[in-house]
Amino acid sequence: MKGKLARLQGNDAYILLCAAEDEKLAGSATGIVCEELYEDCKPFLVVENMVVDSAYRKKGIGKALLAELEKRAKAKGCTQMILVTETERKDACRFYESAGFHPTANKGYKKKLL
Repeated sequence: MKGKLARLQGNDAYILLCAAEDEKLAGSATGIVCEELYEDCKPFLVVENMVVDSAYRKKGIGKALLAELEKRAKAKGCTQMILVTETERKDACRFYESAGFHPTANKGYKKKLL
């Protein structure tokens, strides 16, 4: 894991964030800048591995992580942020909707390979 983290930290397409409280990891999120090859060819950001420890939820940590990802995505010229979560994760879905993500604007698909 340390080797992979070092590689990702050296890759400008990855935005790796963490939030700490009382010197403990409270949450983390990854943003991946993807280049587009149609229309205006503007990049977009994929949000992955968004996690806030259950002991730290409802404290604004998740919103702060998403806000920082958005700030950095805009600085990289991204025109949108996208993410995928399971529909049965009702709390997560409500959280993303409260953060401005629109569940009915698009339909996402996921295929697990392993």
